[in-house]
Amino acid sequence: MAEKLEDILKEYHTYLRLEKSLSANSIEAYERDLSKLVAYCEKCGLDVVTLNLEQLQDFVYSDLGRTDSTRSQARTLSGIRSFYRFLLYHDKILTDPTELLDMPKIDMHIPEVLTVEEIDSMVAQIDVSRFDGQRNRAIIEMLYGSGLRVSELSNLKLSNMYLNDGYMLVEGKGSKQRLVPISPEAEKQFKLWLEFRCHLPIQPDYKDYAFLNRFGRRLSRIMVFNIIKQLAEQAGITKNISPHTLRHSFATHLLQNGADLRVIQQLLGHEYITTTEIYTHVDIQDLREAIIKYHPANKRQEKR
Repeated sequence: MAEKLEDILKEYHTYLRLEKSLSANSIEAYERDLSKLVAYCEKCGLDVVTLNLEQLQDFVYSDLGRTDSTRSQARTLSGIRSFYRFLLYHDKILTDPTELLDMPKIDMHIPEVLTVEEIDSMVAQIDVSRFDGQRNRAIIEMLYGSGLRVSELSNLKLSNMYLNDGYMLVEGKGSKQRLVPISPEAEKQFKLWLEFRCHLPIQPDYKDYAFLNRFGRRLSRIMVFNIIKQLAEQAGITKNISPHTLRHSFATHLLQNGADLRVIQQLLGHEYITTTEIYTHVDIQDLREAIIKYHPANKRQEKR
């Protein structure tokens, strides 16, 4: 008797949570991607488990291609591939139909990066005499000084911070932990924040969280996003800014000043070096601008 799809999807959820050790957000994203294929199969009267390559290609071109961007298609297909690898691994299918499935070509996206002067300008907008000002100053140092993701900062625990030793234990994507150095400036600003923090009405469930709001609860990712956006606007920066921009700036400035790409990969918590290589393109872009601006041949052309 064939297994019900509902039971298989429950098994897949358990596989993602226990065997792959993915976070709740990642599991939700994988299952959301798969739900698009399940909906397509229900509409066409197909069995998602026994789908073949031709049927999958039809799904990509006739369904995904009409509504999703190339980047969104690639992400969805990555989630679907994970499902069929699970089916193959657990002997529910004999061959993986996604093995020969062409992934859409994604254009190289160069991330937005701030200059050191722009970051200094954002810092200059902060009133550190206020509790939220000193907190925001420490947040800037953690994002730019250590390259944390916003979720890593929001979930940072006091019990995982070893200030005297100069590092912290951070939980990244897929609940993977890594040790991240704390710069002297970040350490200084964070200790000043702790002096304000101890006077907040801290709620019992949030005593171990490093960054709190005025109600003594964990600072949300949205709140951090709004803080960074507001500081950028006050500094007159017109670039499209988010907390991740400070992470991009951290990596780019390290590379420009001679840091090894493998070191940057480890600091950022990237599983694959290819993810980190995006910053070499940022650096190449800067080099090209330098040639245009300073090379004598280009200077002669400007005079003409």
